[in-house]
Amino acid sequence: MSILETNIAEWTFITESSIPDDVSSILANGETAVAAYRTVRDSAIFTNKRLMVRDVQGITGRKAEIYSVPYSAINMWSTENAGTFDLSAEITLWTRSGKIKINLRKGVDIRKIDKIIAQSVL
Repeated sequence: MSILETNIAEWTFITESSIPDDVSSILANGETAVAAYRTVRDSAIFTNKRLMVRDVQGITGRKAEIYSVPYSAINMWSTENAGTFDLSAEITLWTRSGKIKINLRKGVDIRKIDKIIAQSVL
């Protein structure tokens, strides 16, 4: 398989949510949170500079891994709308490191996310 065929990461955004209070402690100078989404285990936050996905690990949930994708690393992206009988949509990001797939559950506004990415990448 080539790098274009394999995902280096795959996440599912379930619903849009409020921006977590503790996210400000990990933002860089001049960085602001724009939108947040609940994932299977925690949250994803779009800022004006990057996408961060926080993945809580372990039974106690004390350990968390934070993935950070700077928009400058995105070479190309695609969006696939939900069809009539399809309950989800998806976004694929091609980065220098590989391909990232984001599944969106029904009700998550794919156009809002597409606009956030476009405003930051272009």
